[in-house]
Amino acid sequence: MSPARDSAQIGSGRARTEDEPFDFDGSYLHLTGAFCNPKPVQRPHPPILIGGRSTAALRVVAEHADLWNFPGHDLDDGVRRGSLLDRFCAEIGRDPASITRSIVLPVSYDHPGSTRDAIAEASGAGFRHIILSLPAPYPESATCDDDPAQTNPQSPPRSSQTPATPTATSTTPTKHHTAPTPAPP
Repeated sequence: MSPARDSAQIGSGRARTEDEPFDFDGSYLHLTGAFCNPKPVQRPHPPILIGGRSTAALRVVAEHADLWNFPGHDLDDGVRRGSLLDRFCAEIGRDPASITRSIVLPVSYDHPGSTRDAIAEASGAGFRHIILSLPAPYPESATCDDDPAQTNPQSPPRSSQTPATPTATSTTPTKHHTAPTPAPP
């Protein structure tokens, strides 16, 4: 898909959150009297995350995104692309700080300190949304069998009423971390 089509679809997607029927007249998409139900829970609309590093993609990010995901692990390139995004935001009068910067970083099972260093470096470079990529095969110590406390001593015991939920906040290289689920109100 082209960035122009992506931009048109994003624009029409934001319009779908309106309470009344709407019209949308883009270069590639024309809607008259359209509506969408059910409405999204987030207001004014669900966050829009766009990933890409090309100039064209960054222009779409500047215009529409709430989050920008830099694809790749080359932090220097990510910083250069972020500067270009800042320039595109300035051109249209948007505060670049209104776009959360995101990056995917690989986890090193053998050298967790290098993973922590990469997280600190990315955070210092302005990336506030960090996705940790867990490469397969997973180490034996990272599998959660019946007792998650065997692989993560900080994990609370799991009861039959508390389902296991994965999280990215575990400080040990485990595949899943069991966290208690709050009871519904």
